[in-house]
Amino acid sequence: MSTTQTMSAPASHKPESLRSSVSSSYYVSPPTPRRTSSGWSGSGRTSKRYSVTALYSMAAENDVEVQDDLAKAQRKLRDLKTKISSQSKKNFVLERDVRYLDSRIALLIQNRMALDEQNEVASHLDDAPELQEGVFPDDRKLQQYGNLFFLLQSEPRHIAALTRLVSLAEIDSLLQTVMFTIYGNQYESREEHLLLTMFQSVLSAQFDSATEFSSLLRANTPVSRMMTTYTRRGPGQSYLRSVLAERINSLIEHKDLNLEINPLSVYDQMVDQIEEDMGTLPEGMPRRVTAEEAARSDDVRAIIEPRLAMLTEVAESFLRTIIDNIDAVPYGIRWICKQIRSLTRRKYPDAPDQSICSLIGGFFFLRFINPAIVTPQAYVLIDGTPGEHPRRTLTLVAKILQNLANKPTYAKEPYMESLSPLIDNNKARVNQFLNDLCEVSDFYDSLEIDNYIALSKKDLQLHITLNEIYGTHALLEKHATILAPEKTSHLRILLNEAGSAPPMLPRHENRTVELPLYSRFETPVSDLTTSLDVTQSDILFMETKATFVQLIRTLPPSAGAAKRPLNLSKIADMAATLKDVALVRKGIKALEMLRELAEQHLVDPRDRYNPLTEEVEQELAHLGSLREHVIEETDSLEGVYKTICDHNDYLRGQLETYKSYLQNVRIQSGGAPEKSRSGGVAGGVGLVAVGGKQRKEKKKQSLGPYKYTHSQLEKEGVIAESSVPSDRRSNIYFNIVSPVPGTFVISLHYKGRDRGLLELDLKLDDLLEMQQNNVQLLDLEYVKFNVTKILHLLNKQFARKK
Repeated sequence: MSTTQTMSAPASHKPESLRSSVSSSYYVSPPTPRRTSSGWSGSGRTSKRYSVTALYSMAAENDVEVQDDLAKAQRKLRDLKTKISSQSKKNFVLERDVRYLDSRIALLIQNRMALDEQNEVASHLDDAPELQEGVFPDDRKLQQYGNLFFLLQSEPRHIAALTRLVSLAEIDSLLQTVMFTIYGNQYESREEHLLLTMFQSVLSAQFDSATEFSSLLRANTPVSRMMTTYTRRGPGQSYLRSVLAERINSLIEHKDLNLEINPLSVYDQMVDQIEEDMGTLPEGMPRRVTAEEAARSDDVRAIIEPRLAMLTEVAESFLRTIIDNIDAVPYGIRWICKQIRSLTRRKYPDAPDQSICSLIGGFFFLRFINPAIVTPQAYVLIDGTPGEHPRRTLTLVAKILQNLANKPTYAKEPYMESLSPLIDNNKARVNQFLNDLCEVSDFYDSLEIDNYIALSKKDLQLHITLNEIYGTHALLEKHATILAPEKTSHLRILLNEAGSAPPMLPRHENRTVELPLYSRFETPVSDLTTSLDVTQSDILFMETKATFVQLIRTLPPSAGAAKRPLNLSKIADMAATLKDVALVRKGIKALEMLRELAEQHLVDPRDRYNPLTEEVEQELAHLGSLREHVIEETDSLEGVYKTICDHNDYLRGQLETYKSYLQNVRIQSGGAPEKSRSGGVAGGVGLVAVGGKQRKEKKKQSLGPYKYTHSQLEKEGVIAESSVPSDRRSNIYFNIVSPVPGTFVISLHYKGRDRGLLELDLKLDDLLEMQQNNVQLLDLEYVKFNVTKILHLLNKQFARKK
């Protein structure tokens, strides 16, 4: 299917107005209806006509020859939006590194052992410099990738299908490429609308495959990860900063305000305070009680009652702020909410409104609002880290909002039931808010014109890394038979021409390149009259208007071109007699277009060339107020850009913290990582046959060997399965050595032989990760170890005191 066919909108989805369809920094006022001698009326212009108006107006906006204050302000705004998009991508990459290291550090801490990190972790700790700019090494391959990525961008169904095929381990890399590169210009309407089209396809498939209502959008899946990632783009961060930052900061200023309402926690805090004040507890007052006993305590209830009133007030202030700022919610987030409602009603026509609202709230509150409330420092909504009491209050506020959005359940946290009056009183209000979120217009008409503009452009390109290109190519190649089953499909043709995906590059060799995008299967649209169902006269009228607006903005103020009432023929003459060659050409062209319009009876020279003059005046009036809007938006986005940069600093600080922690581990354990028996840095699970010279162990750090018989390990459950014949098991034993902390060598021996039969090199954090992923068995060829049991044995035998 061609790009044009794919992007055409169903008639049922035409928007009521194109006001939201034009670039956020520009809006073209619809013309005033007016009858002319030809009988043509502005009131009869179709939405297609408005789209063409938008096309010419946006072209004038981007004209480099215009140097007035508005043009300068618009260029500054566009540059700022580009910087925000670029910085958002850098933050996403950093967040992936932090999340990865966070999980690995958690494994180390949970096991309470100091470990050397394996090679993969060490690579994440390298001071990765900013990606260098480069050029693609092969021009022919560059064009092939330009064709491929144009297809991926302009036909979102391919990416939508791919996101449903990849694993959770692969989704973050794909999301980086999709959210921050292919559709990385977060403030450009075409890319944003194509991305939302992709979301619609993904969500639709998710709903189609759902087996029961309760499973919709709940699990941690690639789809849910996509939705969360979308909220982390620039517009989402802008909303959080403008709406929530002040409310959160005003709360954390009250560092001593304790609003804990969990009876057990309140009792423990009360006991600690009594001990601190009196030195001992009163007779008969137990140090520890059950949750039920704490809830029955009169003293505890007396403490909680005023806290409930205060917490209710705080939660209602947050809710009021969110509801009152519904118009500030980014269009894309509201549009996703709209799709959730629409798809739910289609899949489950009998579903009650409350159930539908709970799905919308699961996205809006659980994946967007609440993470920022619970960890505002991670979103750079505050300076520093909130104190213990404000942090707990923010967590409780998030719990309240989630209960308001979902059907509240108090089984896990019975104390939250004390807030049920607040939930009951605001439930209808929140449901109305969630429904109101969905009330936004669609964008299909504007997407159609955006795609025609894109096909006409010669400078469409992506700022992309080599590994993003290769990684996307590899995923497409892996799932090609599902994504493009027909050999004649455009995607299959391009993949066949591209060949096999190149291997991923090491991080220090990765480069950023400019990838020009080309439409392999479409010719640029030059005849808009056929494509958009408008007449050649409409095109001429719009082009003439855009030319005069541009002339008036370009001519020096001293010329008086903008003086009302406008004299279009005089303006064109003025431009045609200047020394500037470009202006002379435009002036002559403008005079010619006026003559053609008059000949076609579309304007009346006796009536100051109306209706053209009136529409030029309307657009100039709009441009006059537009500059203030552009400056205001620039000021707002500068704050967003600062927040995103601050977030980058925060993430780098987290990486440095992890780096320091692991460096201390290395110091405590006596040095750098050991070389493994296979020649690389120790890490991973590798089975190697023993032969040749006996390898020397590093005596300084080595613990062991400790000897275990086959029967001993079998009795303790460490050996889960064994292929050693029963009559030979008494002759089998195992030696376990720890050359450095966290690194182990398990060797299998047979009595009477000098050398072991097999060795197993492994790292403790690999075992921990296997345990986390529910991997039950570790294969040593002749025997299989129970992962949990071998972990217990290693901890018991090799635990070292710090």
